[in-house]
Amino acid sequence: AGATWLGDDKPLDQALREADLALRRAKRAGRDCIRVFEPSMQAEHDERARLLAALRRAVPAQEFRLHYQPQVDRHGRVVGAEALLRWNSSEVGSVEPARFIPLAEESGLIVPIGRAVIRDACGVLAWWAQDPATAHLSLSVNVSPHQFQHPGFVDEVRLALQTAGVSPSLLKLEVTENVVISDMPGVQAHMQALRALGVRLSLDDFGVGYSSLSYLKHLPLSQLKIDQVFVRNMLTDPREAALVRTVIALARDLALELVAEGVETAEQREMLSDLGCGLYQGYLFGRPVPLESLCVAQ
Repeated sequence: AGATWLGDDKPLDQALREADLALRRAKRAGRDCIRVFEPSMQAEHDERARLLAALRRAVPAQEFRLHYQPQVDRHGRVVGAEALLRWNSSEVGSVEPARFIPLAEESGLIVPIGRAVIRDACGVLAWWAQDPATAHLSLSVNVSPHQFQHPGFVDEVRLALQTAGVSPSLLKLEVTENVVISDMPGVQAHMQALRALGVRLSLDDFGVGYSSLSYLKHLPLSQLKIDQVFVRNMLTDPREAALVRTVIALARDLALELVAEGVETAEQREMLSDLGCGLYQGYLFGRPVPLESLCVAQ
């Protein structure tokens, strides 16, 4: 990766700052890349710095909230939900997760944010446990690579469960393949420790990354999630349908629970049911909403 300076008459310190920005852009683009500084790079850098500063202040101010999207079975009964992080900043307004979560990951702020998410999720499970109508519901929480690899992560999960006094089996931690490929031995040790606690583990976005069947053999997973990109196109693309069919058969043969994400139409749900998928999540059943708006009535 490299950057170039075109040799104009700007001050040297400014030229060095611009070259550094171009070099960072080149590194993000991959190997054997050259990037020439453009004014948009400075604007992007300034916006990123502003967002990071707001993010640092948002953690102690507890500006993050959880929204919940229901997960249903083939009979339309709510069996659980996925907790999804939202941020309405007092400084910059509502910020999309796609913007702030990568920044939190890069800065390390995802660790305290994720700790609070798991604590809040366990609190919700404790609240549900008070009512027989909701005591069976499970709650899924996404865990980032940086958070999962943190040395104190397992102890933090244990403490959150003990403090809330909830059944560990109702908490599902969702990880992506990025977590797995980053440090297989360390990830496997953490997963084994979490399973020993009784926590269930889900592999999210299966099939869209560096999918390897060895993950399913060596990791103590309880669940696979079919990524919404396959669900979205399976009615019109036979290849996507074949992939969905294969993942469903794989999960069945390995005795893994399976959830299809991004189900938006009755036709998609019907096809998934015909193929053998029994759990669904998507706009057809509900959008992510605050806890008080989540409908879990059977």
